[in-house]
Amino acid sequence: MIATALIAEDEPVLAHALRTQLGRLWPELRLLPLAQDGDQAVALAVAEQPDVLFLDIKMPGRDGLDAAEAIADAWPEQRPLPLTVFVTAYDEYALAAFEQAAVDYVLKPVQATRLAGTCERLQQQLRLRAAQQDDPAQPPLQTLRHAPPPATAGQPPLSIIQVSTAQGLVMVPVDDVLYFEAADKYVRLITANSDQGPELLIRTPLRELMPRLDTERFWQVHRSAVVNVRAIERVSRDARANNRLRVHLRNRTETLEVSRMYAHLFKAM
Repeated sequence: MIATALIAEDEPVLAHALRTQLGRLWPELRLLPLAQDGDQAVALAVAEQPDVLFLDIKMPGRDGLDAAEAIADAWPEQRPLPLTVFVTAYDEYALAAFEQAAVDYVLKPVQATRLAGTCERLQQQLRLRAAQQDDPAQPPLQTLRHAPPPATAGQPPLSIIQVSTAQGLVMVPVDDVLYFEAADKYVRLITANSDQGPELLIRTPLRELMPRLDTERFWQVHRSAVVNVRAIERVSRDARANNRLRVHLRNRTETLEVSRMYAHLFKAM
């Protein structure tokens, strides 16, 4: 199958090895010039619009996860998002990678048999995508790729979050949270009373919090934001930002940006 791919890898030896293996396993794959960091990956991907991305996670400047989201946000609306594979030496980023709708997650050093399975999976996805374009009745591929994260096995969804503040321990009903927002090493809990009380911060990362939330109630709309669906008043398009979607909350003045990879959540019934 003929397709184009972009590799983002800051270690030249590893990049060369990956290019060589891909050349053997997928001869028809056309490889674009190497991106040596996340910023180059975003620029090249937006300019060349490849079908597949092979992204290292730990790179100078913008990391692979940030690059994937920036690419999705800048991607043309009329073109399907590229299929993304994260190639990294760090297995602790697996959940975050699949939250970015990764097709696969390959650990370094890359084994030929493992990469062969990745190539087969990518080719299958590209064939499904081509079939969907030929038959509009088929569901969009990117909708199939963005399944909500499963709840933690054996644990019910959170009902109360305990938050430590200078005044003591605050028990926050999850239903009262309008949205969660990642902020540096913390996650902010925004409630209807946030403007009157102390700022509520927890150390649990969003990627660990999401599996404990009711996914019918809480939707991730951005890598750094999870919103309570019942708090949403409407969703608009921002003409000043390439028609990007923005979530408006009831009785709140701030709005939340919707990343392109989560835009499919907001479709009229």
